[in-house]
Amino acid sequence: MEEISWTEFEKIEICAGTILDVLEFPEARKPAYKVKVDFGDLGIKWSSAQITKHYTKEDLIGRQVVGVLNFPKKQIGKFMSEFLVTGFADENGEIVLASVERTVPNGARLI
Repeated sequence: MEEISWTEFEKIEICAGTILDVLEFPEARKPAYKVKVDFGDLGIKWSSAQITKHYTKEDLIGRQVVGVLNFPKKQIGKFMSEFLVTGFADENGEIVLASVERTVPNGARLI
């Protein structure tokens, strides 16, 4: 694994946000949802997330997630993903969301 400096790490905007809405994304190549997340003063942003195996749309509303906000936007079909939803692969390669232990303000940055 390549080491990075603290200065390089500080450039990554990793923030908490609350899921406001979840939509089906049948056009995606792999099963995914479109998620709308409130990042407080940083705005409301959309992302595609391949999290359909472990989460229903209803499970996700109101849940806080951790996102990377300063990657370039990514075109996925006709949809523009504005941030990266973070998670970990389980033993089957399915994504388990990274989350916060307790509620924090939307837009709170990982430090």
